[in-house]
Amino acid sequence: MSTVTMLNMAGQEAGTIELNDAVFGIEPNQNAVHAVVKNILANKRQGTQSAKTRAEVRGGGKKPFRQKGTGRHRQGSSTDPSQVGGGVVFAPKPRSYRYTVNKKLRRLAMLSMLSSKAQENELIVMDEIKFEEPKTKEMVKMLENIKAEKKALIVTAEKDENIIKSAANIPGIRTALVGSMNVYEIINHTNLILTKAAVEKIEEVYA
Repeated sequence: MSTVTMLNMAGQEAGTIELNDAVFGIEPNQNAVHAVVKNILANKRQGTQSAKTRAEVRGGGKKPFRQKGTGRHRQGSSTDPSQVGGGVVFAPKPRSYRYTVNKKLRRLAMLSMLSSKAQENELIVMDEIKFEEPKTKEMVKMLENIKAEKKALIVTAEKDENIIKSAANIPGIRTALVGSMNVYEIINHTNLILTKAAVEKIEEVYA
């Protein structure tokens, strides 16, 4: 097990915590991470794009011009894709891009990202994050104290409206619960901030 120094909201040391190597110390599998991120992005797609085929555009009843003598290529319909205003060849239609990846692959990708953040010193463990009321200024101050004011994902064990609302208006900062965080969000943020309770819950779920 590796030992990490915990910080408090003032950015000062607040003891240490041992991280389970089965969760935070594996060899990251980039193929698994790529496959899961690709799946998450595909599932986010709306799939509402649409264009008309030659069967759906208006017109096409009359031959546009005579067969011979005009110097143009012979054409039987104004709906042909080669004509201005004609249909689209293999036109995209609304469809779902959703597909699933197996549970083992999702688990491996998550463990790979947690381990990667720990190995690259982008994992920050807090003893606790607590606000008396929603205060963006206090959240900004905390992030400056722990040197994570750029792009950071704050993960807590339990839902805390004060934390969520305090971070809501800060660009590049997002909050998540242990049960709702995903690989794409972790990889899309420079720092991963975990509370001590979140670390314990993550190890309980993934160890």
